[in-house]
Amino acid sequence: MKTDILILVPAAGASSRMHGRDKLLECVGGEALLRRQVRAAGASGAQVLVLVTLPRHAAGPRGEQLDALPRLKVAYVNPAEGMAASLRAGAAAARAAGARGLMVLLPDMPDIETGDVVRMIEAFAKAPDRCLRATTEDGRPGHPVLFPARLFPGLEAVAGDTGGRDMLAAET
Repeated sequence: MKTDILILVPAAGASSRMHGRDKLLECVGGEALLRRQVRAAGASGAQVLVLVTLPRHAAGPRGEQLDALPRLKVAYVNPAEGMAASLRAGAAAARAAGARGLMVLLPDMPDIETGDVVRMIEAFAKAPDRCLRATTEDGRPGHPVLFPARLFPGLEAVAGDTGGRDMLAAET
């Protein structure tokens, strides 16, 4: 499935609650969680942008997990700027690529598989101006989130670690 969606995988977090371990390198289903989720995203047919920190993960273990994966670009952000840095970079990359949407796919959610990503892309194709948000099994808003291109300017201006919460609240 070829698509005009850019999937942003923000992998610049420090895994600070893991007491020295990197949660994105934890093995799930026989491979590191980061590699598994990026591979699943790429299998949707969409271009994938993974954001890692510079210089800590530039050529380190996270970078090694991304070697040889198709449909993948890696860029670097300053983790001190929080989730906003990743959203700004993702929105700018999506706009530059002429994408109609930017999906934010958190890499630490192993229950999200390629089929889930494809279903969101298909739903977005039917309503490309709407912001889409997956829900949990009990109906609460969750991830991934798919932002339409009309929201890219706002995403390019976000600050802090709240990410796109305010934009999502305004869209629902």
